[in-house]
Amino acid sequence: MRSSTRTRRLVAEIRPGAGLLDTSVLIDLDSAAALPTDASISALSLAELTAGPHAAADAAERARRQQRIQATEASFDALPFDDACARAYGGVFAAIAGAGRKPRGRRMVDLLIAATAIAHDLALYTHNPRDLDGLEEMLQIVDAGRAHA
Repeated sequence: MRSSTRTRRLVAEIRPGAGLLDTSVLIDLDSAAALPTDASISALSLAELTAGPHAAADAAERARRQQRIQATEASFDALPFDDACARAYGGVFAAIAGAGRKPRGRRMVDLLIAATAIAHDLALYTHNPRDLDGLEEMLQIVDAGRAHA
């Protein structure tokens, strides 16, 4: 597995251990204030990143998003969404619904990525920890924050 050795370690707090970077961190990796020493990504994040250029309104933004995909693929081996992840998602769905939140819609991919972290026993690094409210008992959620140079 390749790791995030090319990230800005001068401004990010590098935390010991393994972690899964969600899509929000990959989109804004250079500004992350906290990153794991052994970083992984989900194939679901690659899917979100791959859709990005198609949603861009102008050529410059499409090119920037395409460059992000290529850098991500060169830096990480993506964890697949497999049977263990699917089973973990059942618990994620129940926890979110039990917290009175909707586990479907725009939040669904985030929850599938959380299930991937649970199945692989990884902390989940995100810029959007509130999107995961209700899952604190199931996995470690790390606010990757924003570093200040």
